[in-house]
Amino acid sequence: MAADKRNPGQNGQNQGAPAPLNFYDWRLHLTVLVIVVISELIRTRRFQVGPGMVLLLPMLYALVLGVLATPRFLKVVNEKQMRTASPLITISVMMLVARLGTIVGPSLKQIASAGLTLVLQEFGMLFCPLVAMPIAVAIGMKREAVGGTFSICREGGIAVIGQVYGLDSPEGRGCLGTYIFGTLFGAIYMGLFAGLVASLRIFHPWALGMATGIGSASMMSAAAGAVAAALPEYSKDVLAFAAASNLLTAVDGVWSDLFLALPLANITYKFWRKVFRKRD
Repeated sequence: MAADKRNPGQNGQNQGAPAPLNFYDWRLHLTVLVIVVISELIRTRRFQVGPGMVLLLPMLYALVLGVLATPRFLKVVNEKQMRTASPLITISVMMLVARLGTIVGPSLKQIASAGLTLVLQEFGMLFCPLVAMPIAVAIGMKREAVGGTFSICREGGIAVIGQVYGLDSPEGRGCLGTYIFGTLFGAIYMGLFAGLVASLRIFHPWALGMATGIGSASMMSAAAGAVAAALPEYSKDVLAFAAASNLLTAVDGVWSDLFLALPLANITYKFWRKVFRKRD
């Protein structure tokens, strides 16, 4: 009888707890392998758009195929497998960072010669609220616009908003919305845009490499890969500057977000609310 009374409670707890992740799910790993093979077989594709060239890299195909494999579309993987795959991304990023580290080492002389330029490139993030805020206010966003436009809202930005406003605030919802959108489409956009800009050959390869280091490993790798493919003679320099820039962004990005970008976002928010005659 005592055992019978304990079982329902135990079962209830088990039903409420999330299912354990199975990192040895062979179906999940097979799906990933098939996506990688298909993406590599397609190879890099180029097509002309005006004066520039757009590069479609295997990573972009893999992202699209991965989206199509989700339960919302082809249902190749289920929700549990998607949760299992999420923490495995960290392992992939660790290998990517290790690979980039081997490129940065031999290129330290060139990186050091960039000097202050490499440090000050973080100020480019201030264009986020300047460019995106009027659009956000014009389409009717309120305080969500501050959290969604003060930066590209990666992990450092989320930490800043979480400490200042809380993630359950309008600013927090805006920040998380940008984070999710960047996770889903950021690499695709950055890869296409970076390849197009690099093909114009307007900017120095070092500048293009630095510009790809925006604090997101996936976006940086997609953009740097596209630039390196467009400028193969400078591929090592581009990847080295991209890795160094991404590292510096992760280090000083929190401080620039907190003391520069977020105050600027609040100022531009108030300005554009008055311009469009919006009420909070």
